[in-house]
Amino acid sequence: MSNTAINTAQNVTIEYEFAGIGKRIIAFLLDAVVLIIYISTVSLTVYKAVDLFDQNNVLGIRELTLLPVFCYSLFMHLLFNGRTLGKFVMRIKVVKEDGSPARLSDFLIRWILRLIDIVLFFGTVGVVAMLLSERKQRLGDIAAKTIVINTRKRTKISHTILEDVDPDYQPQFQNADILTDADVNEIKDICRLAIESRDYMTLQELRLKVASLLKAESALKDETFIRTVLKDYTFLTQGR
Repeated sequence: MSNTAINTAQNVTIEYEFAGIGKRIIAFLLDAVVLIIYISTVSLTVYKAVDLFDQNNVLGIRELTLLPVFCYSLFMHLLFNGRTLGKFVMRIKVVKEDGSPARLSDFLIRWILRLIDIVLFFGTVGVVAMLLSERKQRLGDIAAKTIVINTRKRTKISHTILEDVDPDYQPQFQNADILTDADVNEIKDICRLAIESRDYMTLQELRLKVASLLKAESALKDETFIRTVLKDYTFLTQGR
């Protein structure tokens, strides 16, 4: 599976795994099942009710109920920040090429080009484009400068970085509270990704960056150091 290197705001390079074509096709099929269920439900309820009571407006109401089908992909990506229901299940997500969240204009471009990628040629154009693309991008992705990445988390809840701290906990780094919430969230995310992918070089770079911010020296191992800083931050900022 191909990866892409992305520089974060902490000036640390991390790698994301591109979602494979198989996962994207399965996600598409799952979304198709959702739409089929929706159409079947509407056909058995709304359409039959309209046929019985309002013959003059049957065509208009049917067109209106089909609007969610045509706009499903656009609405879902906007609503769930780069995911549809199928992508949720497959744990993949649309982001910008630099790893930042995709915007309305990006989703709109991808949605319009679905007509070529998927609809008119039954998905062959999109599949061929992904096969030929180093970043596994269909035409819509190339035009919008987006990629689809894996977001699967292998860590258990017990392995999460921020943990509850006892009231009598003694922080080792008393200035950990100089970090901002944004800093801590990014440190946590980078650390998690590095641990999941066993990217110890990134973990070491992250440790050096955090140590530099805190002007701290410690003999703790990289992961332990970062976890300790985050626990100290949690303790020192409680009640803010």
